[in-house]
Amino acid sequence: MAEISAQLVKELREKTGAGMMDCKKALTESSGDLQKAEEWLRIKGIAKAGSKGGRTAAEGLVGSYIHMGGKIGVLVEVNCETDFVARNEDFQALVKDIAMHIAASNPLYVKRDDIPASDVEREREVQKAKLKEEGKVPEAKWPMVLDGKLNKWFEDVCLLDQRFVKDPDKTVESLVKEKVAKIGENIQVRRFSRFQVGEGIEKKKEDLAAAVAEQIQAAKQ
Repeated sequence: MAEISAQLVKELREKTGAGMMDCKKALTESSGDLQKAEEWLRIKGIAKAGSKGGRTAAEGLVGSYIHMGGKIGVLVEVNCETDFVARNEDFQALVKDIAMHIAASNPLYVKRDDIPASDVEREREVQKAKLKEEGKVPEAKWPMVLDGKLNKWFEDVCLLDQRFVKDPDKTVESLVKEKVAKIGENIQVRRFSRFQVGEGIEKKKEDLAAAVAEQIQAAKQ
């Protein structure tokens, strides 16, 4: 009989949400075959189809982060399944890290599905126009190149796709998945708001500066 490793048990647990002992028994009964073990758990009624991602996460925390002496502020809602986990130190640390990351990286959306289709199409057209202007890539290869450029854009504007500021070797999504595996509950970043002092009024400042310059010029004449 094949030896059942702890890593294999962990992987099955992450996929099904079943207990560790049930996962080990399922793998033993399935000779270490992960897919058959998942089916065994479902037949026994121990696990449902899908992973933790399908379980309702309606508890959680609203975390905050203030940076640069009050110049940048972030509010972020991160959900979990139980109030018990919401009070867990690992979960609270995750919420704080995500809020800090948002302050530093300024994402526009939580995930790709949040981006309006019209915005995605607009970005695709912009990148297509750049390819045409540069004239370096044959038109036949544009679809593949455009997919790559869109993926890079997603990495820039989507929180979950961004490289985590404290560890660029992982994405924010990878960070969340690590906590899911450790804590054992579905965790979802639901929404966030980022505030920066003066944001949105730069143009007014420029207009004021231009008006002052005009007044000075008029006074000289």
